[in-house]
Amino acid sequence: MKLGKVEFCHFLQMLALFLCLSGMNQAEITRSRSKPYFQSGRTRTKRSWVWNQFFVLEEYMGTDPLYVGKLHSDVDKGDGSIKYILSGEGASSIFIIDENTGDIHATKRLDREEQAYYTLRAQALDRLTNKPVEPESEFVIKIQDINDNEPKFLDGPYTAGVPEMSPVGTSVVQVTATDADDPTYGNSARVVYSILQGQPYFSVEPKTGVIKTALPNMDREAKDQYLLVIQAKDMVGQNGGLSGTTSVTVTLTDVNDNPPRFPRRSYQYNVPESLPVASVVARIKAADADVGPNAEMEYKIVDGDGLGVFKVSVDKDTQEGIITIQKELDFEAKTSYTLRIEAANMHVDPRFLSLGPFSDMTTVKIIVEDVDEPPVFTSRLYSMVVSEAAKVGTIIGTVAAHDPDASNSPVRYSIDRNTDLERYFNIDANSGVITTAKSLDRETNAVHNITVLAMESQNPAQIGRGYVAITILDINDNAPEFAMEYETTVCENAQPGQVIQKISAIDKDDPPNGHQFYFSLTAEAANNHNFTLQDNKGKKTLICLRKGRRPHSSYVGIIPVVFIYHCYQSNLHRSNQEACVQTSVHGNISTMYRYVFFHTLIHLFFFPVLVLLIVTMRRRKKEPLIFDEERDIRENIVRYDDEGGGEEDTEAFDMAALRNLNIMRDTKTRRDVTPEIQFLSRPTFKSIPDNVIFREFIWERLKEADVDPCAPPYDSLQTYAFEGNGSVAESLSSLDSISSNSDQNYDYLSDWGPRFKRLADMYGTGPECLYS
Repeated sequence: MKLGKVEFCHFLQMLALFLCLSGMNQAEITRSRSKPYFQSGRTRTKRSWVWNQFFVLEEYMGTDPLYVGKLHSDVDKGDGSIKYILSGEGASSIFIIDENTGDIHATKRLDREEQAYYTLRAQALDRLTNKPVEPESEFVIKIQDINDNEPKFLDGPYTAGVPEMSPVGTSVVQVTATDADDPTYGNSARVVYSILQGQPYFSVEPKTGVIKTALPNMDREAKDQYLLVIQAKDMVGQNGGLSGTTSVTVTLTDVNDNPPRFPRRSYQYNVPESLPVASVVARIKAADADVGPNAEMEYKIVDGDGLGVFKVSVDKDTQEGIITIQKELDFEAKTSYTLRIEAANMHVDPRFLSLGPFSDMTTVKIIVEDVDEPPVFTSRLYSMVVSEAAKVGTIIGTVAAHDPDASNSPVRYSIDRNTDLERYFNIDANSGVITTAKSLDRETNAVHNITVLAMESQNPAQIGRGYVAITILDINDNAPEFAMEYETTVCENAQPGQVIQKISAIDKDDPPNGHQFYFSLTAEAANNHNFTLQDNKGKKTLICLRKGRRPHSSYVGIIPVVFIYHCYQSNLHRSNQEACVQTSVHGNISTMYRYVFFHTLIHLFFFPVLVLLIVTMRRRKKEPLIFDEERDIRENIVRYDDEGGGEEDTEAFDMAALRNLNIMRDTKTRRDVTPEIQFLSRPTFKSIPDNVIFREFIWERLKEADVDPCAPPYDSLQTYAFEGNGSVAESLSSLDSISSNSDQNYDYLSDWGPRFKRLADMYGTGPECLYS
């Protein structure tokens, strides 16, 4: 009959117990043939007992204490005069001894894996005197192992990887199991390995636990993961041995063994001709069963009629081929394109070249769709010139645009008024002829940059833009001007021919640095014999004293008129501008004493008058509006907690200005400052004519409509509701009360309650006035 695991363990325990009992004579204390042991005297007595090891079986499952062994001394006569005591590891707690017989028992279940042996000490004592009759001796109780621990995989479960298509016998991973039983006793700790799950793909070495591949050409694309169950069994794998298992997950890693393949041999896409450059036309992808770097591809156009129009690139994330536009499409020029595109792996494994070329090709056809395009100008920029003397309506140039579509819709032209706010130019809507609408002035604006709009007649939403640069040609329409106003002083003793003033002129016309000016005295100044003009290379003229002439001592005068002749563009212009040269002549040395006398007399007369004037002004000076008792001259922050005086406070501003915004009032003198000259005349008023108001209003609204981007591009009717500036009778508001001479009684405000108390104090007739 077969024994189970528990019955087999009990059998081993009984067998070990029998062996221990049969070897009891080795564990007992043998009687010595020598004399008994005495402590007194110097006589040395041979030891009368000898110790040996005790063995006890682990994992005893019985109910009675397990017998370990027996202690016995030759001195013991069996009369009960000797008692035995036990000390050391586990004494009294695990191991007990019968003090009369010396029998040792184990009271607890022992586990060799927890403690393999115990060291104890035994001694025989005289029961009456409690003195040792034998020397204390040490012995060992060794726990005898049984197979009670199964093998364990401490590092499990395991994960491992192996490249797909690996040859048979390729090592995958090594597993290791440990057994807690005694490796030196029997086969309890001798382990062998076997595979319970994972065949026939993998195998395991029985002694080493190394897992290896067992089949060739395992394909990751077919199955990429395997679950293995490995068993470790002790007792060298024999029946009755204990076993443990672990799992091993094996993943097949990818290799480049699959070439890319397009799912279709041809593709077709439709794109509008208005698609901008760099836009994506299509995305294509070649299928590759591999992953990671083994699936990376590159795309290129190898043939077709769109090599320069399209390009293909790869999306690094999705490995798609992205077809984009390199040049603008034109339906009228070409309606379709054909491309031959190749996809190839970037990383090819030489071991698998026999599987075929690692590339594939497909055909992509792109159909260009027609869209309604805006008109196109014949030139992106038109350069035109016109003289600033051109009359209104003068033709400057012509722009031309056409509809690029097959319908060739007629085109109408207009000027973007955002670029011509002052409306200097007009354009014929049908012919594109640009003409002047106002007089031009080169000195105000030398170049006008305008934008011309071309709209399809059938679809006004399609608008093309052309740019026109109009250069204004200069004419000699500006008279020369003196650079500044001149005031010159000359000394009495100036030498004849001495330069006393340099005069220069400027001209706003072109060229800025190329003018030639001619200076001369007028006929009225030609009779002046004190001064003459000298030309200085046409740029400046010099006013000099005539030779042999000295300025008269009493001469303070003006050279009345200087004619400037400017020759430019075969036109002669004359400028009547005065150059004032004031000549102050001081007295000579012979009259110096007379000069000092008069100078002193003037000082003596004017000094008292000046002092008297200062005293008078200080007396008439007003006191400051803010009084400070301490007269602190430092900077102070003054706080005012006063409210305005309402209609009666007319010192700071004129209330009449609020009644009519179009009345321009003369300057009114302040009442808190004494004026030097008091004007007694009444203020004068000047009213603006109504037609000027309406004209300015319409002109402002016209400018707003021109720059409004939401306004229609064609002529439209603008309607405005404008009431003017009010009635001739002016306002009937109470603000007019400031200029009224009629007296009104506001005492009834006091009866309206506390809310109107402030108004009652301001307008009521009380005993005192708040403001004087």
